[in-house]
Amino acid sequence: MRSERGSASVVVVAIVAAAMVLGLGATDTARVLAVAARAQAAADAAALAAAQELALPSDRTPSEVAGEFATRNGAELLECRCEPGTFDVYVRVRVPVGALLLFGPGRVVDAEAAAIVDTGSG
Repeated sequence: MRSERGSASVVVVAIVAAAMVLGLGATDTARVLAVAARAQAAADAAALAAAQELALPSDRTPSEVAGEFATRNGAELLECRCEPGTFDVYVRVRVPVGALLLFGPGRVVDAEAAAIVDTGSG
């Protein structure tokens, strides 16, 4: 009859390794979700700022204002459809996630938002 001494330690090592991988995956997921929320907030702020610029024009373009608000919120403005004379805005921004524990660096999150200026005419 063969001895089974030490077989429990192999099972324990496998369980600990699986728990570590699950923990790292949960950490990466939480980080991506936090960055996604920040990206959406930046897109919302950029769209609202551009819409305000359309409604109450100053010496800047709506795209410049959207870019400034995206940058203030840690994002890069990728696209702004906000032509003067129109009443709707669409923006798309990008926020880098940074290095993840399981999936490595170079990941980004894109977010988009729209805003419509209500002219109150019907």
